[in-house]
Amino acid sequence: VRLVESGGGLVQAGGSLRLSCVASGVTSNTPHLGWYRQRPGKEREFVAAIRGISGITNYADSVSGRFTISRDNANTVHLQMNSLKPEDTAIYYCNARGSDYWAILIGYWGQGTQVTVSS
Repeated sequence: VRLVESGGGLVQAGGSLRLSCVASGVTSNTPHLGWYRQRPGKEREFVAAIRGISGITNYADSVSGRFTISRDNANTVHLQMNSLKPEDTAIYYCNARGSDYWAILIGYWGQGTQVTVSS
């Protein structure tokens, strides 16, 4: 299984970035896909997820209304990040899993992509 993220970078506060992730080799036809992030000195935390079949989405409170998760097909997911804040600075990780339970760190992970928001 391989997950490859892209789209990170440096942006000013208030700006936007779009992250993408392509998953290959996942055995499930329609895995649940999501994003986590790890801010400096913090533990990895849930950001957003989209269910494999229904497409139902859920978000962390800290990003709700600013971030949008979407998928092109079963194995490609995007995270549109608007109104970025300096506290959004983190390494963002793509995740694929068979379970729709996002409170625990399971499944397959990408290598991470750095997002830096300057004030």
